[in-house]
Amino acid sequence: MAMRPAPSAILEVLHPITWFPPMWAFACGVVSSGVPISSRWVEVIAGIVLCGPLLVATSQVVNDWFDRDVDAINEPDRPIPSGRIPGRWGLYLSFLWTAASLLLASQLGVWVFGAAAFGLVLAWIYSMPPLRLKQNGWLGNGACAITYEGFAWFTGAAVMLGGLPGWPIVTLALLYSAGAHGIMTLNDFKSIEGDIKTGVGSLPVKLGVDNAARVACAVMAIPQLIVIALLVSWDRPIQAGIVCLVLALQLGLMVRFLGRPVERATWFSGLGVALYVMGMMASAVAVSSFGGPA
Repeated sequence: MAMRPAPSAILEVLHPITWFPPMWAFACGVVSSGVPISSRWVEVIAGIVLCGPLLVATSQVVNDWFDRDVDAINEPDRPIPSGRIPGRWGLYLSFLWTAASLLLASQLGVWVFGAAAFGLVLAWIYSMPPLRLKQNGWLGNGACAITYEGFAWFTGAAVMLGGLPGWPIVTLALLYSAGAHGIMTLNDFKSIEGDIKTGVGSLPVKLGVDNAARVACAVMAIPQLIVIALLVSWDRPIQAGIVCLVLALQLGLMVRFLGRPVERATWFSGLGVALYVMGMMASAVAVSSFGGPA
């Protein structure tokens, strides 16, 4: 067996496919700041690397390390249980990516560093015993939502502004993080049987399939309704109309999803999330003219 992991195995355990959501949220933060990208393009590139290939990748390798025993049963071909990442290399990679994340964040300002540090704490306690937030659908999904959406959006704005973003930006980041909790719940419908066997208290397990589906839809929709109201109050009717349209389309998808939640969760996640992130960017554009520091 190899003493060191191959680069391909390291890339696999970092799960590049999961990097897009926080990178998109970071882009929303950049746009919401109203600062021209050309004036801080180096910081923008650094922030994208921080949010995706470093912070989210850290959360992925940490999760894979602490899930290695379960994966050995359910998904033995994954890099750690298969031995393609041998010994304690999964833990070493977790430490390495954590350190690299903090190092880069420290170069992007105190607010970015603080958000990154808090996000890393959540990433570790999400997977690591004894807290292991992922065992609880409310706490685990909340931790993922705030780190993938809220912190990434906040980081994008803070990088561009060089300080604490204004309250409209922070409010939007928090609202879209709250909505993302529902998106995270959609992912739990595909693993209900395994969650029951391993004692994971996902919302479909805790509430039952139908109730969890209703909660996921409500949690996605209500923050967007608040966003629409805020955009109207900020005299941004065009962007409010865009968010209203994408929410209406999501509601149509939700009706079909609620008919057969388990079978249609992946379908709804694919289409509904695409609409959701369109609304995020429209909202970011709406506040770009008054995104100065708080």
